[in-house]
Amino acid sequence: MFCDSDEHNSWDKADQMVDRAFELYENGEISQALTQLREAIEINPNNSAWHFNEGLALDSMDKYDLAIKAYEKSLALSPDDPEILNSLAVDYTRTAQYDLAIATFEQIEKIAPDFEPCYCNRIITYTEMDDHDKAEHMFYLAQQVNPDCPICFYNIGNSLFSRRQYERAIWCWQRTAMLEPTHPQINYRIAQAWWANRDTARAREYFLMELRSNPGDVDVILDFGIFLFKISEFDAAGEKFHRILELDPDFGQAIFYLGELALRQGRRRAAAAYYRRAMRKDDELPGPRYRLAQMAFADGVPDTARRLLLDELKCNPDDLDVLLSIAVMFLQLHEYDFAMDTLLSVVDEDQQNATAFYYMGLTLALQADYEGALQFFEHAMTIDATNPNLMADAAVLCLKDGRIRQAADIIQTAHELAADDREITRLRRRIQLALVVHNFGHYLASLPIIVRLKRVATGMKCLATRRLRTRRRR
Repeated sequence: MFCDSDEHNSWDKADQMVDRAFELYENGEISQALTQLREAIEINPNNSAWHFNEGLALDSMDKYDLAIKAYEKSLALSPDDPEILNSLAVDYTRTAQYDLAIATFEQIEKIAPDFEPCYCNRIITYTEMDDHDKAEHMFYLAQQVNPDCPICFYNIGNSLFSRRQYERAIWCWQRTAMLEPTHPQINYRIAQAWWANRDTARAREYFLMELRSNPGDVDVILDFGIFLFKISEFDAAGEKFHRILELDPDFGQAIFYLGELALRQGRRRAAAAYYRRAMRKDDELPGPRYRLAQMAFADGVPDTARRLLLDELKCNPDDLDVLLSIAVMFLQLHEYDFAMDTLLSVVDEDQQNATAFYYMGLTLALQADYEGALQFFEHAMTIDATNPNLMADAAVLCLKDGRIRQAADIIQTAHELAADDREITRLRRRIQLALVVHNFGHYLASLPIIVRLKRVATGMKCLATRRLRTRRRR
């Protein structure tokens, strides 16, 4: 059975569109390539490879939800293709659909157990799920198939870095660099790990290595600038931020860090101008509103500070120290609900943050909820049993709540940790005196003469009550 000439011409046209789409894709003209592909698919929707290529084009545009739909159409036409399944699983991971990603990777493993990417990419999925034991298991399975996969070493390095095992992460990333010297930003990642491991000399070395390879990478220049800022090399840091603005005049973060430099150097008005400029360039950038709120608070303009803090939270800042600082300012502004909400967002990210639990307790204490405050203080002390100031505040709360013996035990521990602290010493004496008075009161109450007097007093009270009732009846 032969197709008619019109249909044959249409299919030829579709093939030509796909060839043209490939050329456009190779030249980086992704949007035009996608248009050609979709027109070809309209003519022949039963070509699995074309749907797959549509998914690849959408991935390169970071349109992962649409890419998933394209891969699913491709998979319906070629159900056992490991390449399609792998791309689909990767995008499930990118969109945080981890259960679907794992199930899809496991499907590949059944169909093609020697298909190494299904183990390699699963390392990323398990890392994002914080299941690092399974991530390592996938790494070793991948090694059995391909012991020299640079991406495997890179992916497991990310897992190790997130667990703060910096030297192991560095070893893995150096292995990636050896196997694939052109791997994107690999020296940058090694620089970040050395920085996190507090080896500033080696961090600087790898930052410079990365910039020699990619001198126009603004992300690397920015991070190198922040690194220089953190180690107080302010002139060098400023040069990096200005370099970014030469490459991209609207790069808000570079402008923000120029503000940070000005603030550190005591040029407050210049800093404020940089912060406002950064906000104009990027209205979702975390940081500028927080700094301007601090300035407004210091200048005695609480309404402006409050508004700026609320606007800052809409930008979703992820620096836990900044969030703690925002919570403290809310406390000082007597905005207890906003303070507690901010502290809860810290605890969501770091359940072992003793400072956050301390401020949650303080928030309740300022509202006279001493029992609730003590629960948070006690939890903070289980996390950090070496903070004498935290213990001193907990002892004060116990004292206010009438738990004098507990206050005495806590302040004694605080005194042992900070015997030279005058405030803690004075508080210890005050609590010891309160304990003496408390114990003396209990001692008096237990004396036989006091017990007998209480009974007599109770009897007299009952007699007086009966006489009063009799008089009322008359």
